[in-house]
Amino acid sequence: MDSGEPQPHDSGPEQQPGDSGPGPQRHESDSGRSASEPVVEPVVAPAVTPVVAETGAQRFARGAHRTLLYFYVVATVVVLIFLIALVVANTSVVKVSWLFGSSSVSLVWLVMGSAILGLFLGMLVGALLRHWTRQPRGSK
Repeated sequence: MDSGEPQPHDSGPEQQPGDSGPGPQRHESDSGRSASEPVVEPVVAPAVTPVVAETGAQRFARGAHRTLLYFYVVATVVVLIFLIALVVANTSVVKVSWLFGSSSVSLVWLVMGSAILGLFLGMLVGALLRHWTRQPRGSK
């Protein structure tokens, strides 16, 4: 009795109504098939798009785009190396005098903060100048 094998009168785990068990799922339209046959779904082939040869201009544009991407990567690496060298060379602490009082700050943070502030102010002035000097709407 304790051999672990199912006995002839043992029906196994109880199945709930509508549960087909561990085998393949049966659909209502499968009533003519036996329970051991798997359900085969039709496979739809993807639409085939015709292969168009690349023109010389398209090839040149693709190569120019790739060259531009390489330029951006090289420029980014150069800027990162420059920033790392800036941080290493400017680790000393300097005294900054304000209108009311003074403070001590690391020189690299002073330089980086000034550069970021200058970048944002330059972008703001450029946007304002474009806004002030643009053509009125509707006139061409």
